[in-house]
Amino acid sequence: MHYLSIDVGGTYIKLGLIDRSGNFIQTWQQPTPQTLELFKETIIAEVTDQKEQIKGIAMSCPGRVDSANGYIHTGGALPFLYNFPMKEWIATITDLPFAVLNDGKAAALAEWWIGNLKGISNGAAVVLGTGIGGGLILDNHLHQGPHFQAGELSFLIRQSPNPGHPQIFGFYGSAVKFIQEATTILAVSPNDHEAVFTAIAGHSSVDSTTLFEDYCRDIAILLTDMQVLLDLEKIVIGGGISVQDSLIDMIQIQYSNIRKEEKMLGDTFAPLVIEACAFRNSSNLLGALYQLFMEIDASII
Repeated sequence: MHYLSIDVGGTYIKLGLIDRSGNFIQTWQQPTPQTLELFKETIIAEVTDQKEQIKGIAMSCPGRVDSANGYIHTGGALPFLYNFPMKEWIATITDLPFAVLNDGKAAALAEWWIGNLKGISNGAAVVLGTGIGGGLILDNHLHQGPHFQAGELSFLIRQSPNPGHPQIFGFYGSAVKFIQEATTILAVSPNDHEAVFTAIAGHSSVDSTTLFEDYCRDIAILLTDMQVLLDLEKIVIGGGISVQDSLIDMIQIQYSNIRKEEKMLGDTFAPLVIEACAFRNSSNLLGALYQLFMEIDASII
């Protein structure tokens, strides 16, 4: 028997059958429905299909998620999930153990369990997508905060040089926005990640290279601020764009540049370790599952 883990994203719902050690047995995905009724139908169908081979269900989703009560206060880019009692509803379709967790926090938990934050007492995961998700490991535990909003990095303020433009960091650190702007510069199909990073690697477009470097510098500034505030040892980068090694390399370069430019910063703080998430875009599935394991273990004690 395995576990069903579900990662609800703005574009796709990713699903995985996973064993107790975190090994993927099978993964698949489907487009995310845009109404609550269609979402319910999708989840019911998936649980029904897998019920003979699972003994628990885990879920990650965007927004403010009260993991203690299984309640979704805000659903990020999915308005139909706002103020939805997910755990209570799941109990109407199955009696299997269930846990739900914010997606950024799930990424951090996965990496701390068996990924690139394993053995790290104070670290974080930063997930680059439509906005910027985050999860904090502080003093060897996942820090969620009293309102389950710790690590909501999109809402940090970054003063815009242009009056009237958004002030929150999620606007500047959006991987989706970066790809959209880059594909416009290159006059290629929207969301053509391969064309964007091929152009960057080949230095075939000055404008796209400049956009890329500026984007990575914004992310490096964010990581620097997190390090200074929380004394982190390591930060791992997730999200679909994290599969691009050149992204991680450029963030590391921009971080080093910032330390050189601000001599007191470099002299005062040890270098931060920056890596990709070990499980890249699958971290959310694993982290949600580990949350389920912790809740099951706590109920037994």
